[in-house]
Amino acid sequence: MTEENESGILRIGEKIPNMSVNTTHGKKNLIDDYKGKWLVLFSHPADYTPVCTSEFYGFQKRYDQFKEINTELLGLSIDQVFSHLKWIEWIKENLDLEIKFPVIADDRGMVAEAFGMISPEKGTNTVRAVFIIDDKSIIRTILYYPQEIGRNIDEIIRTIKALQTADKHDVAMPHNWPNNELIKDKVIVSPASSEEAIKKRKLQKEKGEIECYDWWLCYKSLS
Repeated sequence: MTEENESGILRIGEKIPNMSVNTTHGKKNLIDDYKGKWLVLFSHPADYTPVCTSEFYGFQKRYDQFKEINTELLGLSIDQVFSHLKWIEWIKENLDLEIKFPVIADDRGMVAEAFGMISPEKGTNTVRAVFIIDDKSIIRTILYYPQEIGRNIDEIIRTIKALQTADKHDVAMPHNWPNNELIKDKVIVSPASSEEAIKKRKLQKEKGEIECYDWWLCYKSLS
């Protein structure tokens, strides 16, 4: 936690705690075992439930897509490890799909409490939380879904790709990138913050390096 965060609730921009967790793949450390990797830490309300099963199926079907963008998956609920193992076995036997990513058995609720994954209004089960954590163990995105609605996993992949592109090129991404209605798959140039920067933007536009609707709304292609 940062010194400024007195609430105890993890927020975007903070480093995750260096916790040791029990998973279906044995002991894992949230920082040491994922150094240099992006991580999607996601909680589900309970094993052997219909919506959660559909989500695990969806995450695993896109497992290779996550691998391609240097991202690992790590599930979590407050069930015990034997319950996770039997449920994963059921998915393999009945849905013909092997779950290859580990699942945290947070039966004491320590991880869920640290990450704010339990809503008192919804009982003691974890909600559908998603923490997108970058390769420096910093939280970059937090998503919460109610128990009755499954997640859009393709949106999680899109978010990671957008964050990685923003980091690499020092740009911002428009709504629904790379399928934006205004600028398609182009990216937004950081707004000018001084008169000198405005002049530079105009010069870049004249040279065809960027396109602009106005000096504060400029964009460019990465290709």
